[in-house]
Order: sequence, then C-alpha cells, then structure tokens
Amino acid sequence: MTVKQLADACSLTRFALPRPDAEVTGGYVGDLLSWVMGRARRDDAWLTIMSNANVAAVALLAEVSCVVLTEGVKPDDALQARAAEHGVNLLGSEKSTFELAAELGRMLFPR
Repeated sequence: MTVKQLADACSLTRFALPRPDAEVTGGYVGDLLSWVMGRARRDDAWLTIMSNANVAAVALLAEVSCVVLTEGVKPDDALQARAAEHGVNLLGSEKSTFELAAELGRMLFPR
C-alpha cells in the first residue's frame, strides 16, 4: 500500500505529504531515536510520539516511508518544516500507538 492509501484508510492527518506514493511494506513502533535508527526498516511506517526535528533526520536515515505521530501528538514547527523540506511524509493520529499498530498490522498482514 502507499502512504496516501494508509492515510486515507486510517483517517490520518497530513502534516507533510511530499511523497504520497511511497510504499509501506511494514511498520515499526518506537520512541527512542537511536533505537529506531538501528531497527526500523526501509519502507516501514514509523509510529511514534516523538515530535521534534530530530525525527525527520532519523526517518531519512532509516528510509522509512512515513512517520505517524500517535496519541494526538502534533509536530513542532521545526519538525513540520524539516519534513516538508527533506521529503519526509509526516502524518498524525488521535488513536493510541497500540490501536494504530494493530490496525496497520491487519492491513499489511491480513489473515
């Protein structure tokens, strides 16, 4: 599925969507940036509550397809600007991280 399809299916807020056709092939949940850098995989949708500018840098290094801020977290101005500038898809959800991760899992790995 694409990031745009994910955003539509999960009713995600679009803070920055410079690459709507990026493929989502997996997911990763984590808030410790150094941990995410070493474990998230290319084309994952990264779910986090972290909302500072460093998130964009980690997203680029990990080559994730998008970052989804969960729990109603809003990006700070620096993150939103950096995401748009560097081609990082940045989305948001009011849902809990657990709820959104379960929803993503059902969509990517249906039984």
